[in-house]
Amino acid sequence: MTSLPEQRPRVGLFVTCLVDLFRPSVGMAAARLIEAAGCDVVVPRDQTCCGQPAFNSGDRSNAKAIAAQTISAFDGCDYIVVPSGSCAGMLKAHYPELIEGNPEAEEKAHDFSNRVHELVSFLIDVRGLSEVPGAFTGTVTYHDSCSGLRELGIKNQPRKLLTSIKGLLLSEMPECEICCGFGGAFSVKFPDISNAMVEKKTASIAAAEPDLVLAGDLGCLMNMAGKLKRQGRNIACRHVAEVLAGELDEAPIAARVE
Repeated sequence: MTSLPEQRPRVGLFVTCLVDLFRPSVGMAAARLIEAAGCDVVVPRDQTCCGQPAFNSGDRSNAKAIAAQTISAFDGCDYIVVPSGSCAGMLKAHYPELIEGNPEAEEKAHDFSNRVHELVSFLIDVRGLSEVPGAFTGTVTYHDSCSGLRELGIKNQPRKLLTSIKGLLLSEMPECEICCGFGGAFSVKFPDISNAMVEKKTASIAAAEPDLVLAGDLGCLMNMAGKLKRQGRNIACRHVAEVLAGELDEAPIAARVE
């Protein structure tokens, strides 16, 4: 009797606004990694922003409407995977609290939340990926983004995948868990504080003497890349997915930030 082939999980890729508008190569890298983990990738056209800017600004009405649209857009996906700890945290941790008062909608929100995973967490914790398609020779350092680390517990997963790459040396920067000062609207509302924070972060990066600084959130990377460029430091910034997937043909993020 011939057995049927095992069905591959259907993974919905939540692209994020910054990836869509500034760094599509991160989305391509994420898709390649998800496929390497034995899954099929779909990118629902109806997805938009995760709603975090509205949510953080107190506009719960619009945030709730965005959440409902996002949940509907990813209906039928076994998993929803996000190349951003910040957006993943919004989808996973805050959607259920936004959708309250309607039992059916609440159930859908909780089911959706349970299927949401940040990219590297999905690769390691859900799919058990041990090898990646990327290759790199050189020294990297890793910045732990606040939402990924504190809301989702992402710490060892990216390091485990990075150190699986032959020729890659991971040099930990001092205070790798300290905020870079971006924080979305925080950097706009409190620019002087944000600038002081990113100055400390770039000093920590430089102390690690890396060829690349990596992170799992594009907002953090753009913030650090801009400061490094203004300081005249020749250290490129990349999303961790770009290294893991071997998608390094795009110009470094620093080249795109004035």
